[in-house]
Amino acid sequence: MATLNTSYWPADTGEAIVDLTAGDLLREVAHAEPDRRALIAVAPGEEARVWTYRELLADAERAAQWLLTKFEPGEHITVWAPNVPEWVILQYGAALAGLVLVTANPALRAGELEYVLRQSKSVGIAYVDAFRGTDMASIVSDVRSRVPHLREAIRLSTWGAELRAFAGPQRPLPGVAPTDAAQLQYTSGTTGFPKGALLHHRGLITNAYHVHVRAQFPRHGVWATALPLFHTAGCGMSVLGTAASRGTLVLCQLFDPTLILESLQEWKADLYAGVPAMYVGLLSHPDFDAYNLSSVRITASGGDTVPAALVTEVERRFTSRFTTVYGQTELSPIIAQTSPDDAPQDKCDTVGRPLWQVEVKIVDPINGHALPVGGSGEICARGYQAMLGYFDMPEQTSQTVDADGWLHTGDLGVLDERGYLRVTGRLKDMIIRGGENIYPREIEAVLVTHPKVVNAVVVGVPDERWGEVVAAVIQPRDEDKPPSGTELHDFVRERLAPNKTPKTWYLTTGLPTNAMGKLQKFRLREQILDGTLRQLPSA
Repeated sequence: MATLNTSYWPADTGEAIVDLTAGDLLREVAHAEPDRRALIAVAPGEEARVWTYRELLADAERAAQWLLTKFEPGEHITVWAPNVPEWVILQYGAALAGLVLVTANPALRAGELEYVLRQSKSVGIAYVDAFRGTDMASIVSDVRSRVPHLREAIRLSTWGAELRAFAGPQRPLPGVAPTDAAQLQYTSGTTGFPKGALLHHRGLITNAYHVHVRAQFPRHGVWATALPLFHTAGCGMSVLGTAASRGTLVLCQLFDPTLILESLQEWKADLYAGVPAMYVGLLSHPDFDAYNLSSVRITASGGDTVPAALVTEVERRFTSRFTTVYGQTELSPIIAQTSPDDAPQDKCDTVGRPLWQVEVKIVDPINGHALPVGGSGEICARGYQAMLGYFDMPEQTSQTVDADGWLHTGDLGVLDERGYLRVTGRLKDMIIRGGENIYPREIEAVLVTHPKVVNAVVVGVPDERWGEVVAAVIQPRDEDKPPSGTELHDFVRERLAPNKTPKTWYLTTGLPTNAMGKLQKFRLREQILDGTLRQLPSA
């Protein structure tokens, strides 16, 4: 491949765009391989539930007919549930019925759920009665009274029986185009209030399939995961990608290390997909080495920075090859990915090369011009997978997608001459101290090498003189013997320029993350400003 002269990657057309809807995809696989196992749903203390592609299509088509007795094509319905198999049946059923599925995190509180229902203009909600100690049925009942346009509430615990007993009219299902909206996915909220990204069938299916190809996931393989279905990594990469590969999805209801390890062993999974925190949990399981994980040839991760040491440890302990994905919800969601064949250094230091059919460039955040190779700037992407827009938010859409169709990710990165992408931080996380740009990730990378530090997060806080100054939040290796501020100050000063040395130091026992395990830096900034975090003494 030719080397790059500027930080611009032209679309590689080596893999085709998959011009199907989710319903088309399921029908195609079910007709070609009806008796192949499509879905295996596992949960702690329960017997696995298994569907072939024939059975899954039958349930999805029955669901579509049922849904059309209550909703009109084009309407929005919210699903608020963990990884239960009814979620997948609803996903395919809604696609066949021409409905837009709004995905809601089961960890949402009442006010957050009400916001999603209102902003998405959902006319229905499908939910489980309870999950992880939360009475979700009660919350739905309460919220429903405050959302006038919400007509229907569907209890997933009884919905399966309703579908089996359904004897309603069998009408022709509506025509649905690959470019039609399939899902409304809310941004993960790492920097504030969530926005609903409207995603189409073609983008979700093609992107999921390309991730499987780059990962070298085998045709008819077994993909196991506990990644939440409400996120594109679950309902896209896992559900649609496995169907596109004509494989079997082992869907774990939640992340439980014992459940995951037993499932990998019992169902002979070819691939396990999880965020970095999940791998840490698996590797620390006391009986990890007692499980037979020889079938797991590929381990996949993303959603947050994957530490180099974790990549190395996962490959060693699983005897697998690692692949890392990078992207964001607005891009269906993956932009770039490492290959299992990549050199160890590239697996550890980069997020790989862009996937097929997507253009990527690194631009100067000020003037928008593409930078020379190796220059650090904002990562922008353009291609088939871009969202249709933020639902009912034209101003926010125009701020994210420019007039030429480039979606501005808000991430900072570097593209090398081979096209490998390295993510260096968030544009909004960049600290401007007295007119100088300071990148937190550079400081964090130094701090985590300190022997008394497990993790470190650097943020900017307001300052009258400098505009912003650097503050660091430390997670100590030993909570009873944390390092002093002076000790850390001197450690950083020896390795970085003086203006990059944090002015204040804070202590935490745990870092705030969202449901996908992504760090929420804005929460730490709030905790510093409201005095919640303990400040480290100077000595």
